[in-house]
Amino acid sequence: MQIHQIRCYIYGMAKQPIITVNNLTKNYGDFAAVKCISFEVYEGEIFGLLGPNGAGKTTTLEIIETLRDKTSGEVTVDGFSIDKDADSIKKIIGVQLQAAGYYPNLNLSELISLFCGLYGVTKTPMEMLEKVALTDKAKAKYKELSGGQKQRFSIATTLINNPRIIFLDEPTTGLDPQARRNLWDLIREIRDAGTTVVITTHYMDEAEVLCDRVAFVDGGHIVGIDTPDHFIDKLLESGFERKKQVKDANLEDVFINLTGKEWREG
Repeated sequence: MQIHQIRCYIYGMAKQPIITVNNLTKNYGDFAAVKCISFEVYEGEIFGLLGPNGAGKTTTLEIIETLRDKTSGEVTVDGFSIDKDADSIKKIIGVQLQAAGYYPNLNLSELISLFCGLYGVTKTPMEMLEKVALTDKAKAKYKELSGGQKQRFSIATTLINNPRIIFLDEPTTGLDPQARRNLWDLIREIRDAGTTVVITTHYMDEAEVLCDRVAFVDGGHIVGIDTPDHFIDKLLESGFERKKQVKDANLEDVFINLTGKEWREG
């Protein structure tokens, strides 16, 4: 057993897997987008699926979310099989929608009510908007929101059905430092409240700060899975040295210190 597998095993001893992927494969004709990958996501963690564009991340997540058919392999979500129990899985997950998923002529309050009706749950729009600090935008249309507000609203819609797991696809892309840091806080709060979070991001500093564990995907394969700290320690043990001296703060920390961390709604 490799070192990273032992570390993941020790980490997982105190936790139960809520997502199990075994030998998952997805082919498009002669092209294999996902090649016999296996991994687990533990209950109550923030799990990052990382890799370059075209690595197979989105295809993998869409299969887990029951949005795309697999070619072979097995996937279970909270004990439900994607082959036999897709409807049960849909009831316990929240999936972040992109802008095209919202009716343009409805305000945020109306959109929340619509989603509540679709899920068959009874919640007030203000209850959900309060979770993401958007009560003052209840009468605004989605297209009128700033980038950070749109992402917060998108996350609010994933929480309407009290999901066991939410899937966030690059939630901070294009956001300014304040919005990005505050969205990190929101994602941690969701995890701390007991919801498992699966996230994709191209920002490695974000993954390092947020994720309990990460899996790197490349060419349809999982090429490594471990905690961020263990990945970094292993790299340093190999003799790796940064060309530039590492400091205890970075330029983004300076930006936040000089301009403040409060939400900017411009």
